[in-house]
Amino acid sequence: MNIEIKKSIKPINYFEAINLLEKRLEDLHKNKDKELIWTLEHNEIFTAGTSYKENEILDSSINLIKTNRGGKITCHAPGQLICYFVLDLRKKKDIRKFITCIEKTIIETLKNYKIDTFSDKDNIGIWHKKKQAINKVAAIGVRVKKWIAYHGFAININNNLDQYEKIIPCGVLDRGVTNLKKINDQDYSNLENILIKNFILNLQI
Repeated sequence: MNIEIKKSIKPINYFEAINLLEKRLEDLHKNKDKELIWTLEHNEIFTAGTSYKENEILDSSINLIKTNRGGKITCHAPGQLICYFVLDLRKKKDIRKFITCIEKTIIETLKNYKIDTFSDKDNIGIWHKKKQAINKVAAIGVRVKKWIAYHGFAININNNLDQYEKIIPCGVLDRGVTNLKKINDQDYSNLENILIKNFILNLQI
C-alpha cells in the first residue's frame, strides 16, 4: 500500500481540510497522487451530515456547517483526535467491509488502554458501556465518491463534553457522549501512533 501519513500539530481549519481531501480524491482517481491518512484537530465547530434533521439542533446559536459526509450532527473541538483519509476502494468495492475496518481499528486501539468499546449496527460509531449507561466515544462519518472513501472518524480524548448539550449528537436520543479521560484518566499521547498502525494493518486484510 502506498499511503501518505500526515500528522498536523496545530488545529486545522475545517474548510481547508475538506478542500484538501476533495482535491486529493480527484488526484487519486486520476492516479496522480497517493492515498492519505491524516490526523489532526479542529477548533470548535459543529458539522451536519447528509441525514441530519433541524430538530436535532437544540441551541440555534451554534455555528453549524452542512457537509456532504454521511451521518448527522457532531461537534469537533480541541481534545478530539480526528482521522481523515482518502482511500481507494476501487478494487474491493465493499463499503460495509471498510466501515467494519474503521470500527475494528478504533476498538483495537482503545484496548491498548484497557478500555472495552463496541460498535452497533443500528447506531454508527464506537460506544462505551458503564453500568447501564451507553455513551459514544468515537464518531464515524464517511462519503464514497468514484469508489474512493473520504472524510473520516473522530475519537474524543479530553474535549469539552458540554458542547454536545447544544445538539442531539448523531441523532441518538437515548445515549450520551463521553471521552477517554472521563472513562480512564491516563496518558493518551501515543494513541495517534497506535491508531495509524492499526488502521494500516486492518486495511490490508
